[in-house]
Amino acid sequence: MSMINLEGKVAVVTGGSSGIGLATVELLLEAGAAVAFCGRNEERLAAAEKNLRERFPQGRILASACDVLSAEHMAAFAERVQRELGTVSMLVNNAGQGRVSTFADTEDAAWTEELHLKFFSIIHPTRAFLPQMKTTQEAAIVCVNSLLARQPEPHMVATSAARAGVLNLVRSLATEFSPFGVRVNGILIGLVESGQWRRRYEARPPEERDMTWAQWTGRLAQKKQIQIGRLGLPDEAARAIVFLATPLSSYTTGSHIDVSGGLSRHA
Repeated sequence: MSMINLEGKVAVVTGGSSGIGLATVELLLEAGAAVAFCGRNEERLAAAEKNLRERFPQGRILASACDVLSAEHMAAFAERVQRELGTVSMLVNNAGQGRVSTFADTEDAAWTEELHLKFFSIIHPTRAFLPQMKTTQEAAIVCVNSLLARQPEPHMVATSAARAGVLNLVRSLATEFSPFGVRVNGILIGLVESGQWRRRYEARPPEERDMTWAQWTGRLAQKKQIQIGRLGLPDEAARAIVFLATPLSSYTTGSHIDVSGGLSRHA
């Protein structure tokens, strides 16, 4: 990502210890930004931090174990980041994984949990970091969303509905924050390689045991009619995030980039 120099800039990535979040942290560090990231799994967070410090010995890195669903955690995290790294101008809200359930088998508690996660994983970090971002030049917020926001799946009814709400929220925040010079955008991901898909591969039925990861995911892509013919890579989603988080997209706000390999069926 050498097309832009982010030296002197500070970025924050929530859910940054693995997958798309970690890939985003790496690209931001490569571009010269100071990066703070958080996650709930302390072991995974520590492993990610160790690896990043080895790869970027000169990098300014802050890793913190905290929960985006806690307003107190986010407020303390924002204060610490500003104190140790400086004023934040880029915030990446990287929400959690999806919930597989139909309308018939989704209980009230599951609806509440899913809607709360998808909304407050954006609301709390945004509320915590916005005061800093208002004081900087070229500030941007990026929300990692799913193609489910526009193309719902019946077996993921609660997640699809929540993702659609996030699509709307991004547009609303972009309008409200534009007088302060803070842009707000999102990406819509399709099927991206992750620990979730790896676990499904490891648990595949006996008749699929002789299939390699490439064969198994290729068949999955064919079944899902992904036009590029494979699952996406975390790095591919991260590149779209970095584009939206930086002045590379200085005239873009309130929009989403589709990163689904042609899985999208809407124009």
